[in-house]
Amino acid sequence: MSDSISNTVDCVIIDTSCANLSSLKFAVERAGYAVSVTDDPAKIKAADKVFLPGVGAAGAAMKIINDKGIPEIVKELTQPVLGICLGMQLMTEFSAEGNVDCLGLIPGQVKPIKADGLRLPHMGWNTLTEISDHPLFAGITKQDYFYFVHSLCVAPSEYTLATCEYGQAFSASLQNGNFMGVQFHPERSGKSGAQIIKNFLEMKS
Repeated sequence: MSDSISNTVDCVIIDTSCANLSSLKFAVERAGYAVSVTDDPAKIKAADKVFLPGVGAAGAAMKIINDKGIPEIVKELTQPVLGICLGMQLMTEFSAEGNVDCLGLIPGQVKPIKADGLRLPHMGWNTLTEISDHPLFAGITKQDYFYFVHSLCVAPSEYTLATCEYGQAFSASLQNGNFMGVQFHPERSGKSGAQIIKNFLEMKS
C-alpha cells in the first residue's frame, strides 16, 4: 500500500478504555495507515475512518463510554465507523449482558448464545456461513477463518452482513448506513482479518 494513500486517510480508534487498543493500532499500522487513539470529540468527528473497539461486559463498557460522552459523539458521525467485538454489540439497541441500553445505531439486541452444549465462551477460529456482497468483505470467502471470543450474540436480520454458526446462527457482521460491526477480532485473525481492516480503510465514504 502506498504512502500517498496512508497519508491521505485520517484514521482514529476511539479510546473506549475497555479494549486492547494496542493490538488494533498495530494492525492498522501494518496495513500502511497512520492511526491515533483518542477520545477527543473534534479529532473523532474530523476523521475519515473511525474504529469503535470493546471487550468485556456491556454494562461496564456503556458506563465508561457514557461517562466520556462518547455516545453523543458517535451518533453524529457520518463517515464509516467499524465496531469490533463488544464494539459491534454496543452499536445495537440493547444488551442482555447487564440489561443495558446500547447506542441504538443498528437495530437488534444482544442475547446469550444458545450454544447447544458447546463450550462458552465461543473462543477460537471459525469460518463464516453466509457473506454478503459488501465492500467490507471484498476478497473474503467461506474458507477464511476469523478469531472469535464472545458469549453473547445478535441474531441474523436484514442488517446482517455475514453469519457464523456456533450452536446457533448469529451475526458475525452488522451494518446500518455508515455504521458497521464485526463480532470477530480482525486484528487477531491473520490474513483474513487484515483483509477486513484493509477493506474498511479503503472504503469510500
